[in-house]
Amino acid sequence: MGEKADGAPLGEKSNANSQNTDQRNPHVMPGSGDQVLSKYTLYETKSRFYITASSSNRHRILKIDRTASDTLNVFEDHAIYDAKQLDTVLRMVDDGNKSAGGLEKVLDLHGIIGFVRFTGSWYIILCTKRSVVGLLGGHYIFHCDETLMLAVTSRVDKTAEETRLLNIFQQVDLTKNFYFSYSYDLTNTLQISLTRPTTYPTFNQHFMWNHHLLEPAFDLSDEHDGENGRTRGHHKCSSWVLPFIHGFVDQAKVPILGRTIYATLIARRSRHHAGTRYLKRGVNDKGHVANEVETEQIVSEPLVTSFHIGSSLGTHSKYTSYVQIRGSIPLHWTQDTTNMSPRPPIEISVVDPFFAAAAKHFNDLLERYGAPIVVVNLIKGKEHVARESKLLKAYAECVTYLNQFLPPDESKKIRYIAWDMAQATKTKSQDVIGVLEDIAEESIQLTKFFQSGPANSRDEQAYRDGMQLQTGICRTNCIDCLDRTNAAQFSIGKKAFGHQLHALGVISSPDLGFDSDVIDMLIEMYHDHGDTLAWQYTGSALVNRMDTYRRTKSRQWSSHSRDLLENVRRYYTNSLLDADKQAAMDLFLGVTGEIRKKPPKRLHYQQWFDPANLDKPQSAPRDITAFDEKGKGDDEVEPIPEALTPPYDIWVDYYKPHLLSQFQRLYTFTMNSTNKQIRGTNGHILSPFQSRVNAKQSRKHKHTEAHKSKSEVKDKSHRTSAGIATASLPSNPNGEPLEKHPIEAFVADLLDPTLSDAKREEYEWYAFYQTSELISSADTVEPQDLDLYYRAAEIAQGNIPEQRESDQAAYERYVYGLLGESTENTGEKRYTTKDWVADTASQHHP
Repeated sequence: MGEKADGAPLGEKSNANSQNTDQRNPHVMPGSGDQVLSKYTLYETKSRFYITASSSNRHRILKIDRTASDTLNVFEDHAIYDAKQLDTVLRMVDDGNKSAGGLEKVLDLHGIIGFVRFTGSWYIILCTKRSVVGLLGGHYIFHCDETLMLAVTSRVDKTAEETRLLNIFQQVDLTKNFYFSYSYDLTNTLQISLTRPTTYPTFNQHFMWNHHLLEPAFDLSDEHDGENGRTRGHHKCSSWVLPFIHGFVDQAKVPILGRTIYATLIARRSRHHAGTRYLKRGVNDKGHVANEVETEQIVSEPLVTSFHIGSSLGTHSKYTSYVQIRGSIPLHWTQDTTNMSPRPPIEISVVDPFFAAAAKHFNDLLERYGAPIVVVNLIKGKEHVARESKLLKAYAECVTYLNQFLPPDESKKIRYIAWDMAQATKTKSQDVIGVLEDIAEESIQLTKFFQSGPANSRDEQAYRDGMQLQTGICRTNCIDCLDRTNAAQFSIGKKAFGHQLHALGVISSPDLGFDSDVIDMLIEMYHDHGDTLAWQYTGSALVNRMDTYRRTKSRQWSSHSRDLLENVRRYYTNSLLDADKQAAMDLFLGVTGEIRKKPPKRLHYQQWFDPANLDKPQSAPRDITAFDEKGKGDDEVEPIPEALTPPYDIWVDYYKPHLLSQFQRLYTFTMNSTNKQIRGTNGHILSPFQSRVNAKQSRKHKHTEAHKSKSEVKDKSHRTSAGIATASLPSNPNGEPLEKHPIEAFVADLLDPTLSDAKREEYEWYAFYQTSELISSADTVEPQDLDLYYRAAEIAQGNIPEQRESDQAAYERYVYGLLGESTENTGEKRYTTKDWVADTASQHHP
């Protein structure tokens, strides 16, 4: 404010369109600053960069000084301009720099990733290309497709060290698995985004991967810096701050009888103690663990575009969310890779009888998610040479030690579940998936899941008339937190998916079986989820997938060669490429190898936790409590002011009325879907929750029945129709059928329509004709059609067959009909076709 931009005044006065930042806009997620900026343009003069950002008809300007090479000077103009005022300001800047070349437009961009400096001048990193990968409450989620790195100063002295560091920095590929959103806070869960008040900290810097790059230009001071290393956020941030997360985002839709359900999977990788497989293990002194990823599964029914109905929170109950995490075992342990062994030995490097680092880690989980914490440990228990079993014993001792100081209430304790999943997979008598689903059900019953409003299920036991918050977290780990962990997280996600659909009123029971469209879709999403996280951590895809633990037939023929290839790729990457990848990641995140001046603050040996974290659910702010069985809480959610002019127009951004819309360019139209048009036994589209194994058996039975005679099929259709009529109606104890609800009867008729015998026989023949692959065409062609084909073939060859009496009579009736005469009830001799042919021949050949 008050600076002069190359002779042109900027921000000297408050603009009339400036917004009151004390009020809250229902369509702007907290953490987005006082205005959401989405359209960026970069201009340059000889001495400054100018970046304009817009939202609807509101524009902002950011100035970057290009004269100083060793310092970064960024000036934010807090005035808000309309289009005419912005054009006037840019013209003034251009006129003030005519002698130095004027103002030139460089390019249009989609966001500022950050600034970085190595040994010389500063660089600015810009996102120049994006693609839509998700949609939540009218807020688009984008993937970064292309980036551009520009030197801030006009002259750059690239020394050998500058070039080396620049090459290392560019090894972090910002075009792979980096995501952002202009108006939705991707760094926080949906529960926090929908329930926190305006005074709650904004972006969760735990998952903000460009935090180090934005810190030199904007104030990103940490709230709890210096105690436990926790960086929860700040109370006010600039509108120019655009957080990027690193992980995975996927979304698909499930059409169900006119309803559309969105399934969204968001994985956020922590920026603390991040790195590669063998170089980042266990926990550091601040309580951060390696390979920590927060996975959020959102299931919603977008009946309206926005998260909220009107100006109140919690009235839109069509959004549900379940959160789980994975992370390395929170102990100080390492693996020595110098001997080039494919399975390096595991060593516990620091033996701490008080488990201080683990205490900080679990205290951080209590602060972020609340109690209880469910720990699922899947490492091996029995080995010929002790490797993973060393950590199994130490981890159990750690949880036992920490649990003894927690309150006696079991809901506040750490629930520790240890199970040797690898050994169970080798034992054919054990049901691996069944055990995982039992663990998943127990975890969900302890932590619950988030729903933004009352439950829509008709089940009286599941009825709830208020918002439900998730209180607690399920933490899963194996030795690498990859293959076994991903299978366990899928099982937990599958069980949570059933509960979320049940709460939305989509299904009558939360239990979902395999081999259905919706579960195949979920398996594919979690496979992509696991592959992406495995590539980021180890440089290869998953080795063991769900087929391994389900023991399906496809596993026997197609997976062994792929598993061998992935193991070789993983060994090569970990042995030769991980060091450079780790150096690039440390440089990107601002991790230095400097020795600390003083050790971090140590927690109390017994009072290792904050008691306030156990009182109320911390997935939401402390002034928002979970609802009990009656749906009442001690505090209420802060209402949104009704009379508010929003600085961000969600409707313009979502519907884009100024553009010509095409279905092929609409994300909601091209989104991945389960609607594969698989037909069942009666010809209708199967439910996405119905197993296709039964459908295949039914179609096989139908092919067998089709070889019977028509009389047998007809008799069977009589018996089948009679059976359906009696079996479809439930009966009371007296044996009398009960009358169905009209909606249930309508749905039942759609799923199993009643046909007449003639239509049923005709439809069965056509269904058999179109689907059977075991019969020849001669068996399916009608005799009259075959005869007609033979006659047409003879005529085409010049062989005119003798005309039949029936065909002749039909032709005569057709001719007399054209002449308006009738041959019926007349004594006159008919003028036949033969007479007409004879007369015609005599006229041409007298």
